[in-house]
Amino acid sequence: MENKKILIVDDEPFILKSLLFIFRKEGYPVWSAISGEEALSLLRKERPSLLFLDIMLPGRDGYDICREIKEDPDLRSTHVVLLTAKGQERDREKAFAVGADDYVTKPFSPSRMIELARLFFEGAPLAGE
Repeated sequence: MENKKILIVDDEPFILKSLLFIFRKEGYPVWSAISGEEALSLLRKERPSLLFLDIMLPGRDGYDICREIKEDPDLRSTHVVLLTAKGQERDREKAFAVGADDYVTKPFSPSRMIELARLFFEGAPLAGE
């Protein structure tokens, strides 16, 4: 896979900085956003192939943003990993119903995020596929 760009969307500064640090350390081109609208703008401009998207964002939530991405012919190939503190089964089901490719509950380990990126870029199926 040629496009190894990553976009991280989270409104919690610590999580955002941590994920940016670990992915940059691994050599991935990575961008960040703190809102869904900012994420959509960056997706259209930079065309990352992997998106880590928090569900609870100011304004539009991650479910809504994920649904829009998967309904847009230009963006639907973006693989979306929803990040959330919500760990209920119904939340997980909703994530996959709106098109998420994977779902990770907070707190998560940095090594798990790197593992997900490596699996994706190596062409391994994620949980929702």
